[in-house]
Amino acid sequence: MAINTKNGLMLQAFSWYLPADGQHWRRLAKMAPRFAEEGFTSVWMPPAYKGQAGAEDVGYGVYDLWDLGEFDQKGSVRTKYGTRHEYLAAIRAIRERGVNVLADVVLNHRMGADGTQLVLAQECDGQDRTQPVGEPRGIRAYTRFEFPGRAGRLDHYKWGITDFTGVDYDELGGTSGVYRFVGKEWSDEVSHEMGNYDYLMGADVDLDDPRVRAQLATWGAWYLGLTGVDGVRLDAVKHMSRSFYLDWLSRMREKTGRELFAVGEYWSQSVDELRAYLGPEGAMSLFDVPLHFNFYRASTAGDGIDLTHILDGSLVSADPIHAVTFVDNHDTQPDQALESTVEPWFKPLAYALILLREAGYPCVFMGDLFGLPNDQIPAVPELELLMEVRRRFAYGVQRDWFDERDLVGWTREGTARHGVSGAAVLLSTRAGGASKRMCVGAGHAGETWRCVLGVEGAVVIDDGGWAEFPTGGARLTVYLPAATADKLDSIPILVRPEA
Repeated sequence: MAINTKNGLMLQAFSWYLPADGQHWRRLAKMAPRFAEEGFTSVWMPPAYKGQAGAEDVGYGVYDLWDLGEFDQKGSVRTKYGTRHEYLAAIRAIRERGVNVLADVVLNHRMGADGTQLVLAQECDGQDRTQPVGEPRGIRAYTRFEFPGRAGRLDHYKWGITDFTGVDYDELGGTSGVYRFVGKEWSDEVSHEMGNYDYLMGADVDLDDPRVRAQLATWGAWYLGLTGVDGVRLDAVKHMSRSFYLDWLSRMREKTGRELFAVGEYWSQSVDELRAYLGPEGAMSLFDVPLHFNFYRASTAGDGIDLTHILDGSLVSADPIHAVTFVDNHDTQPDQALESTVEPWFKPLAYALILLREAGYPCVFMGDLFGLPNDQIPAVPELELLMEVRRRFAYGVQRDWFDERDLVGWTREGTARHGVSGAAVLLSTRAGGASKRMCVGAGHAGETWRCVLGVEGAVVIDDGGWAEFPTGGARLTVYLPAATADKLDSIPILVRPEA
């Protein structure tokens, strides 16, 4: 199946603090019909391989890429989410409903080594990895990965000192730091934060080594062939050579004969950095991190925000074809290292901005959709309605009115292909009622449009396709043609609380 990004909708189907009960793959399989009904075109599943913490590992502390919950390693056979059999069954269940599956691919590092090796290393300044600290010295690094629980099944490759660039711990001296192995160099095709941000954590995989590249290509071909997934979410690309992924993705697309949609995680607020990593090839999309931070800052600034600039500096504004937009994810949620959780009052507005506009490929966070007490994330009650409006009505020409700092809006004209469609959306931080005159297209002349989110009310479209759309004090207001609005469930009104 090819990934549908025309009004496509992605679900991040996990969070950081899901119960480590081994039932998640089964839960996702059971939810497959709901994913299809709610308009999701792809589901991003968490890392499926054995991590250093075994059945407790979220998946990013990768130990063995070949163990999908099949071998007794790191204290368990299953992963946090279940067994290999259950993983493959969940993928089949989702794909059988016509929904694509995206696999989380973590190739930057390895953790939980089976043993140590002596190596000559150069300690680097933690804040500028291009600067040495002292002279090179011998350290004992956790770089021996022999996978005894797998005993050579599926693959015989064993990882050792030559496959890595550096580590962050010296067992010999019992000291932590950033240690680059003598004879190895950090990649120069990574973020220049901290001088060079090749090193992130654990044993850093040497992606410039031809032998390593060949091994990762072998694994990728096996994994994609076994699972049949439709695309990949690529972890930590900020720390990985872009030439590696240009090569790896090209090989995987050739091997599978499929489009293989790819979206990378490049954690930077600079849209110029994101565009530089994308380059002219456009081999992948990237998550729109700058837009997330626009939402985060707006939500913490309260009514002092200027809504006219909410999209400024975002990837979706600069390169909408390669932008995967999101509000929050597992890294931004409470108690995570990159915590920057968008405040609840602003989340409906943020979701309207990614779901009801024409540009970008939006990703809904599971926590926001369902509410996850373990993660301190309440459900966004408006979210399901916004998703339905996207699926059924948010089509056609878009017109913007980003002309008042505390009141902005846009309309979608709809298309004949989608029947009675079109929408008018207002975001407001203004105290009390407000309104904005907007055009929905002359094709809607004479129609009555009803408010389906915000205050109850209706407007009549004039002969030119214009109407005055009131907010009545609601922070988010959505109007739809009355012919279809009556079919939608009503939800709570979002009225600005008085000071």
